[in-house]
Amino acid sequence: METSTRRKNVLAIFRVVSGNFLEMYDFMVYGYYAPAIARAYFPSHSAYASLLLTLLAFAAGFVMRPIGAIVLGAYIDHHGRRRGLILTLGLMAIGTLLVAAVPSYATIGVLAPLLVLAGRLLQGFSAGVELGGVSVYLSEIATPGHRGFYCSWQSASQQVAVVFAALLGLLLQYWLPPEAISTWGWRVPFLIGCLIVPFLFLIRRSLEETEAFLARRRPGISEIYRSMLSNGRVVLLGVALVMMTTVSFYLITAYTPTFGVEVLHLSQFDVFVVTLCVGVSNFIWLPLMGALSDRIGRRPLLIACTTLALLSAYPVLHWLVASPDFRKLLGVELWLSFIYASYNGALVVTLTEIMPADVRTTGFSLAYSLATTVGGSSLAISQWLIHVTGNRAAPGLWLSFAALCGLVATVIAFRHPHSRLQHRQ
Repeated sequence: METSTRRKNVLAIFRVVSGNFLEMYDFMVYGYYAPAIARAYFPSHSAYASLLLTLLAFAAGFVMRPIGAIVLGAYIDHHGRRRGLILTLGLMAIGTLLVAAVPSYATIGVLAPLLVLAGRLLQGFSAGVELGGVSVYLSEIATPGHRGFYCSWQSASQQVAVVFAALLGLLLQYWLPPEAISTWGWRVPFLIGCLIVPFLFLIRRSLEETEAFLARRRPGISEIYRSMLSNGRVVLLGVALVMMTTVSFYLITAYTPTFGVEVLHLSQFDVFVVTLCVGVSNFIWLPLMGALSDRIGRRPLLIACTTLALLSAYPVLHWLVASPDFRKLLGVELWLSFIYASYNGALVVTLTEIMPADVRTTGFSLAYSLATTVGGSSLAISQWLIHVTGNRAAPGLWLSFAALCGLVATVIAFRHPHSRLQHRQ
């Protein structure tokens, strides 16, 4: 009986995180090919202005996340985890198709960047609740004492997307000359994402509703919103906790190709290899640290990782930019990967535990999406900081600030000995 339950849970994990893969895959591909997208949709006399506009369009998707969290989160808390996760996958697919199929600025003019922006906004709207819906589903099917391990697969599935997108990038580098990638080859990963969508729909349609949701009274939409207002302090605490994980994740994954090529002047092949290694590293560390948080508690991991990031983020980047090469970039990224994955392994489950059960999806999604609105803008913020300060290690200061937010929030969240988190750590 235990073996059959374990098999059932493994299949449920695979089904629920499949859509999470698509959401992160699209975001990664956009970040990887930002320079090519800049030339296609945001041409300018200034290469810096063109790239910054592209990264701002990337960031615009994150601005829609809080709206998606509120609207779709309430839908999931009222109608169920399964129905909501199928809806988010459909919206995400439409956004992906828009970005993949829009002709260039040279063909349709200003309509091109507007359509790309619309696709990014739709992706952001659906992604606003995707992570929360997946994380809550995993927490509700987790076996006793293993909630951290189960929830870690939400983030681990994203690393599969990072690795897959990086592998595609390496293959394109091998098969196509740079001119072809710059003009049309960058569209290939987006189109592959569109082709994956029907398969993901088939997988997610077979999801079963969680027993925890079926056993709970379903609050009305207005009741959910009232509860969110009364729990505003918890949501803000969640935002501060998530800042560290979103900033570190987007810096070491989506921003790495742009940082490596445009700032450090390394080869595109080298930075894709580094990004691939980061995805593998994240994938290994996340479930291990999720399981460790089940053994030793969430608080020790959260405090240790934020402290490490605060002390080391800027020094290691300063060391890297002084004389950049492939081995240094790989070493720095793997160190930051360890910190990110260790923190995130404890963070996701903590966020599901801090939220009231009847608004768990809405609360989780709103906190995560508000933080990601800032953290997901790390590509544009980092590029701007480097441009304004002239300091190529400036992204390390941004990560240090996010780590400080996480450290302060952790201390506040666990300061009361009888808090909900203390009993679940």
